[in-house]
Amino acid sequence: MNVALVYGGYTSEAVVSERSKDGLMTMMDRNSHFIVPVKIKEDKWTAEPVGEPSVDINRDDFSYTNSKGEKVSFDCAYITIHGNPGENGQLGGYFEMIGLPYSTCPSLTSAMTYDKFVTNTFLRNLGVNLAKSIMVESSAQYTPSEIVKEIGLPCFIKPAAGGSSFGVSKVKSEAEIVPAIEKALKESSFVLIESLLTGTEVTCGLYKANGKTTVFPLTEVIPANEFFDYEAKYTPGMAQEITPARVPDNVRDKVQATASRIYDLMHMRGIVRIDFIISPEGEPFMLEVNTTPGMTVTSFIPQQIRAAGLKTEDVFNDIFASLKK
Repeated sequence: MNVALVYGGYTSEAVVSERSKDGLMTMMDRNSHFIVPVKIKEDKWTAEPVGEPSVDINRDDFSYTNSKGEKVSFDCAYITIHGNPGENGQLGGYFEMIGLPYSTCPSLTSAMTYDKFVTNTFLRNLGVNLAKSIMVESSAQYTPSEIVKEIGLPCFIKPAAGGSSFGVSKVKSEAEIVPAIEKALKESSFVLIESLLTGTEVTCGLYKANGKTTVFPLTEVIPANEFFDYEAKYTPGMAQEITPARVPDNVRDKVQATASRIYDLMHMRGIVRIDFIISPEGEPFMLEVNTTPGMTVTSFIPQQIRAAGLKTEDVFNDIFASLKK
């Protein structure tokens, strides 16, 4: 298959997306498929075929003309854009309009999951355990004392849309609330304020394709910093990541079953990663849904694939096979 490996984007996470592209180029079966990185920027979409000059993408049908003057069309797109326009459903909507199969969740699902408050509200109403939360659109909407009364301290203040822990703060005092909200507003128009959950942090990757469900082993996350921030996520040695997680089998099964249920409830597609806190009583509380999880050298999904005894190229071949027209 001719596969467009789509990366870049319009947000702070573009640098992470490029690292994911580099990782995926080493993980995908390039002997069986023609993999072409395609960089998406606000002012330019560019195909970057290996060994050839970069060339503009024709946005009418997402094709390009190679150095021999031949038109190259794609059989599918693998999206590894973290943030706008890949993770929020905009790019998926475009691919749906031109009829090009793509790897991530349908555009409606992506739009929902990109907004953490919408996702939490939807899943809470369906019985999924979550932290208590409120959403604000300015630092003046609630006074710090009202937030403390409603949510308590410590709490997390984060962009309602976005990822890679950009703009996230762990707040321990009233005085820190307004600066944390202003910081989060630089990444998103709305801000999510969540109560602190204590317990064991784990993450669960999974995908469903070709009539088969594959749930990867859990990874236990122990950050060196106060929480799993950008530095801990992307700096080797700044977090202890243990795969498989050191949790009892019955708790592992409960987390994996919850992740699989969330996948179905939100009509997901492709590889996703869902983060949880396991309470001292052994109950999983969902933290976040990642519909385009990182694929860098330090990312969780490659670790989990290896721990499952699988080959990364076989997993991506599964995904490509599910996208055949």
